[in-house]
Amino acid sequence: MDWLNIKEKVVIVTGASSGIGAAVAEGLCRLGVFVVNGDINEGNLQHDNLDFVQTNVTSRESVEELVNFTMNKYGKIDALVNNAGVNTPALLADKNSDSHYELTDELFERMTTINQKGVYLASQLVGKVMLKQKSGVIINMSSEAGLEGSEGQSCYAATKAAVNSFTRSWAKELGKEGIRVVGIAPGIMEETGLRTLQYETALAYTRGKTVEDIRQGYSQTATIPLGRSGRLTEIADAVAYLISDKASYISGVTINVAGGKTRG
Repeated sequence: MDWLNIKEKVVIVTGASSGIGAAVAEGLCRLGVFVVNGDINEGNLQHDNLDFVQTNVTSRESVEELVNFTMNKYGKIDALVNNAGVNTPALLADKNSDSHYELTDELFERMTTINQKGVYLASQLVGKVMLKQKSGVIINMSSEAGLEGSEGQSCYAATKAAVNSFTRSWAKELGKEGIRVVGIAPGIMEETGLRTLQYETALAYTRGKTVEDIRQGYSQTATIPLGRSGRLTEIADAVAYLISDKASYISGVTINVAGGKTRG
């Protein structure tokens, strides 16, 4: 029985070539959803229901091409998952004058442009389609960091806090036209290819720890009531539910998928 009844829905997922985005795309495809992956690189995921459109989410023209491809092939867009994002750990100010791990204008621009402007552009251009349809769901991928802040990741956390505000505001603007806007904030997730040595080295420095300390921290789940890291498939399942009509009264909130982990 297809309880969710989402088969043959059309969903754009940005940044679906790796990490959480790839898990979301794969999960949706398995449920019979037509997925269009808008990413810089194609990745390894292959499925009959999956299309790839090379997309730079910071470029209006590029996102327009993604939307036009989807409309030309399918004639509708049922949902958009704003998943594309980047994170480079960096301190606001470092007492070490020779540090390579202090926030720079270049890093600030890169994270805010991809994580905020990319969400705005995709949501605006897909939103115009949804307004004509008088239906649709926009899901913004946030982070626990956007709700709680994160040592050594202040710029990233701030961009995700902005995404949370987009979610609340756009839900109020678009709800009257039958469009829902929802956020998902993953907590500590299982390892993906995005967890590189470069990332771990930078994060370790900003927190005064070693890379080994950081790696051990991934498996320490004392602050998570459910006692384990999250599975990428659990984010995919949340997306599948939220784009379905079973979630038809959920809008304007960011759901923390983090095993019960909170500030306390």
